[in-house]
Amino acid sequence: MNPTCKKRLGAIRLETMKVVAQEEIAPAIFELVLEGEMVEVMRAGQFLHLRVPDDAHLLRRPISISSIDKVKKQCHLIYRIEGTGTAIFSTLSQGDTLDVMGPQGNGFDLSDLDKQSQVLLVGGGIGVPPLLEVAKELSDRGVKVVTVLGFANKDAVILETELAQYGQVFVTTDDGSYGIKGNVSVVINDLDSPFDAVYSCGAPGMMKYINQTFYDHPRAYLSLESRMACGMGACYACVLKVPESETVSQRVCEDGPVFRTGTVLL
Repeated sequence: MNPTCKKRLGAIRLETMKVVAQEEIAPAIFELVLEGEMVEVMRAGQFLHLRVPDDAHLLRRPISISSIDKVKKQCHLIYRIEGTGTAIFSTLSQGDTLDVMGPQGNGFDLSDLDKQSQVLLVGGGIGVPPLLEVAKELSDRGVKVVTVLGFANKDAVILETELAQYGQVFVTTDDGSYGIKGNVSVVINDLDSPFDAVYSCGAPGMMKYINQTFYDHPRAYLSLESRMACGMGACYACVLKVPESETVSQRVCEDGPVFRTGTVLL
């Protein structure tokens, strides 16, 4: 069978993708480049569900798409080693293959933004990668992009240079070892410019801050992370409650991972 063969699971594909390259870009943080037909239908903010190439690991691992090159049919994934599954991913090298399900999730809504628009991107830690494709696509349209990034310390800083290609970038660190001391709120609370849209991804505390700060903003979005099982919305292992309802829930894998602020409880 052709190693790039694929089949459809509704709107989701299963494909054996080829590893083009991999490197460690920060301590325990790796950038993985995959190649395959699936790239043609990927959108900013979606994620891939990767099967660990080890029969002892039954559950797939969800990893956000960092950047997309539809001409080369390549995508970049940036992940942090969190356990034995992701540690196995880090051993992959050029020419290896991965069983991939995706692209999954609803992604970011980037419609109706142009050179008259100004957008704020907010990322924290390993939540920064999915914002890179957003910045690239918006910059190509002439949108003014302002990015605020938060990290624990200098060693954890990633993608600052890449994001700086598309607009102004502010970096904060909790310990002050690089950039501005504090978290992203130190910068955001001092930004006076109105933003036509806000896109964010990061740790739960940061997402709560963005949700509260931009609660009523008509175009503010949260990309949320969650432990998943099936990754297709069937098992309800990654549900979030919605405001003012005891019965309605949203699934991060299927209804997300991107949600408008004010639409889910954090």
